Amino acid sequence: MKEKRFNCERARTVSIVHTMAKLGHFPVRETEKEAWFLSPFRSETQASFKVSKTLNRWYDHGEGLGGNVIDLVCRLKSFGVGETLIWLQGQTSSFSFHQPLPVLKEKRISIHDIRPISHVALIDYLQKRKIPLTLAYGYIKQVHFGIGEKSFFALGLQNKNGGWELRNCFQKYCASPKAITLIENHNPRLTVVEGMFDFLSLLVIQPKWFVESDVLILNSLAFATKVNSILEKYSALNLTLDNDSAGDKATHYLIGLYPKATDRRNCYAGFKDINEKLKHHAQ
Repeated sequence: MKEKRFNCERARTVSIVHTMAKLGHFPVRETEKEAWFLSPFRSETQASFKVSKTLNRWYDHGEGLGGNVIDLVCRLKSFGVGETLIWLQGQTSSFSFHQPLPVLKEKRISIHDIRPISHVALIDYLQKRKIPLTLAYGYIKQVHFGIGEKSFFALGLQNKNGGWELRNCFQKYCASPKAITLIENHNPRLTVVEGMFDFLSLLVIQPKWFVESDVLILNSLAFATKVNSILEKYSALNLTLDNDSAGDKATHYLIGLYPKATDRRNCYAGFKDINEKLKHHAQ
């Protein structure tokens, strides 16, 4: 019983706003203290689902019901509490959609060294993902970092605020601050991808796109609602998000805001993401 109480207490610190993004729901309007969504429980045109960022609680004005993130996931996914705790724990293994939990804050990632990719393990990892080293070399670095007393290394993509998305064959990490990555070539078109390997895979599959396209790497679908100032600058948008429910909803959300946006996922139809197609056809 003690372990269950501890897990529930920890789970309640998971950001509801980020969990909603993970589930494919994005705010209609947002302030520093609260976010308003179209209710995930029914079809509506006026946002009635409020999330308090300061309290990390939700309230659905249409039904007069509310609660914490555990209550939300239980209802949205038809899970029991035990299943919900397992699901939330699985999401917190990636920093993409959740606020750092107190346990993780004590083990902040510290960057020790940044260098060109040379370690055989990382080169082998790129080969398994079917990414040519010569292509990755221009965008990705070999990053050595520490978590507590332990040292690690990974492939690193730097974001616009100086943080790093870190990937190796064992784990995904993020060295804060978390932010998007924008690769600018002063083109009129922008291609939007979810993550590091989506970007690299698209460079392999559709290299001609990048002759006339800048690239926005979200590094988290939660940023899909926070990049309007960037998207507005371009005359056309290529959307290449994942072929899953969260990717569907983010794509429809962006197309609804920007008629100039086009869903380009047909180039990897039948696969969850771009890298999955690349690995399949490279076999």
